[in-house]
Amino acid sequence: MVRHRFVRAAALALGVFFGTGSAHAESLADALVLAYRHAGLIEKNRAVLRAADEDVAQTIALLRPIVSYTANVRRTWTFPNDRTVPGQSVGGVQLSNPTEIENDASTSASLGISAELLLWDGGATQLQIDVARELVLSTRQGLVAAEQQVLLNAVLAYLGVREAIAFVGLRESNVEVLAEQLRAAQDRFEVGEVTRTDVSVAEAGLAAARSGLAAALGDLEQARATYVRFVGQLPGTLAEIDRLPPLPATLEAAQDVARKTQPEILRAMRLVTVAELNVAQAKAAVRPSISGTANLSVGDDFEETASVGVQMSGPIYTGGRITSLYRQAVARRDESFADLHIATDNVLQEVAQAWALLEVARARIEAGQLEVRAARLAFESVQEEVRFGTRTTLDILDAEQNLQDARANLISAQIAEIRAAYQLLSGMGLMTVDHLDLAVVQYDPEAYYNVVRDAPIRGVSPQGRKLDTLLRSLGRD
Repeated sequence: MVRHRFVRAAALALGVFFGTGSAHAESLADALVLAYRHAGLIEKNRAVLRAADEDVAQTIALLRPIVSYTANVRRTWTFPNDRTVPGQSVGGVQLSNPTEIENDASTSASLGISAELLLWDGGATQLQIDVARELVLSTRQGLVAAEQQVLLNAVLAYLGVREAIAFVGLRESNVEVLAEQLRAAQDRFEVGEVTRTDVSVAEAGLAAARSGLAAALGDLEQARATYVRFVGQLPGTLAEIDRLPPLPATLEAAQDVARKTQPEILRAMRLVTVAELNVAQAKAAVRPSISGTANLSVGDDFEETASVGVQMSGPIYTGGRITSLYRQAVARRDESFADLHIATDNVLQEVAQAWALLEVARARIEAGQLEVRAARLAFESVQEEVRFGTRTTLDILDAEQNLQDARANLISAQIAEIRAAYQLLSGMGLMTVDHLDLAVVQYDPEAYYNVVRDAPIRGVSPQGRKLDTLLRSLGRD
């Protein structure tokens, strides 16, 4: 009886992890889709990217004419001197009293339009545009990194819930088996086959099992809360993960992929390019700039004044500021090279650690399967020996605990294998919607950039009207 109940309880507990859920179980892909749609981190980085796109438009605008207007209306009053005395002549008029002086007032108005166009500045503005474009590409990698973090957190939350449920199943089966052992010990005590000590040992074992179950239930609630945080809703019936994502055959192959696709490395490479462009900008600061100007003004008498001209300006002496800015740009370029080196080392280390965890987990699974098989045989043997009186209740409790530990180790190892596989995928830069083939409508970073990069005026040009449509689709109008 005890053996059959133990086998049934064990099958139930392991089925939670190995997949005996309903046909409507929530899959890992479902959880990843929910997490992608729920994540505020992704939404934030999309907004950061759109802001970077606007930097390109703003720098391109520097090469276009700048047209501005001025309007001026002025009322002027002329007041007499308060110390004017009778008999004094003011303005050719002989006054007998100062109050005879009238205040003079006049009104003037003017309207003017001016235009300025940068003709040449040694390429400094074009370099500024190139910097803005590189920063857009760097920010896009930041969005990919945020996407990877969101999806990896969802995987870890999913595994955390499944692991917690599996441990609850183990603890429940442990409680059921030990409760049956206590009943058997009490029955044998009543007929004098065992002592009161055996009953007390069984009671203590059952109390410990119930304590372990309470702790497992607490862990499950924490795992569910983490799931809500990263996925956006409470977990339903979670399906098994029946297969691992495709992975490279060797660590070296995984690291080669990481060098090419990991967003942290790619972002650091873009920032190196930005730093080099900034050095070129600092060099261009000593070159003169040439601008064309045009002005048109109309006074209150409708007299028109117009002028056009060309202006050249450039630095002569700035107190050493320009050369200091150049040295600073060179130092920051060197810093960016070091950041790239650090980012590459960190990524390669993360990949190596994930690979090691994956290999360790697989070795643990192989050993755990043997351990569970041996522990089950030992438990069944001790159970038979107890019936014949050659073993004590303490012996069977020890054997049952060994089996529980072996099953827990096996579940932990299998969870660790899946966790390490997805951590390896993230380290390689492949924890993305595209690579995982998730059924979500992706955000297109090119769409907004292509609309705003030429700095359109909203509602005026065809490009501006396209921008209006895009903003409405994003809910940002």
